[in-house]
Amino acid sequence: MAQFQFNIIKNDPLDGHKGTNAGAISLENVAPVFIDVLEKHAFIDIGAMHARSEVEKRVKWIDDEEEVKGEDAKPYWLVWVTTERGVNGPYYAGVTACYMLVNKVKKRAFKRMHEHVNMMDKSMKHHFILDQMGEDNKRVLAEFLQQHNETMWQNAPQELKAQLNVSE
Repeated sequence: MAQFQFNIIKNDPLDGHKGTNAGAISLENVAPVFIDVLEKHAFIDIGAMHARSEVEKRVKWIDDEEEVKGEDAKPYWLVWVTTERGVNGPYYAGVTACYMLVNKVKKRAFKRMHEHVNMMDKSMKHHFILDQMGEDNKRVLAEFLQQHNETMWQNAPQELKAQLNVSE
């Protein structure tokens, strides 16, 4: 399977159009990055764009986190990464994170759907919201972003690097 590459929108596909699809949101430059908290591993699963990632499949989403907890429960951070192209080239423009707990044995999972939608929106608006993730998860994310695309990492705003506690 080929490695997923972040897409970068070069031109607005609706530029000049005021009719059909005007005001539509393009998700072409947004990618969902999962952090497996227990394994300390980050990976992209594009299925999360429609809540159909491997992490999200075959479970019933409920509002009660206590019902999901147990020895088989796995915590994840879903990180919405937005990329753009600037004068120096492509860069990580918005990065936000939201929590989820998945118990495949119980076939139950917990997430706050409104938070996931809001965080994706904030990422697309070039916000960086990572303070709730904890230092270990930030380290995993920083390493993933650096390794995935060194140019995007070098061009990323200092605000992102500061939130991930990475000094250059």
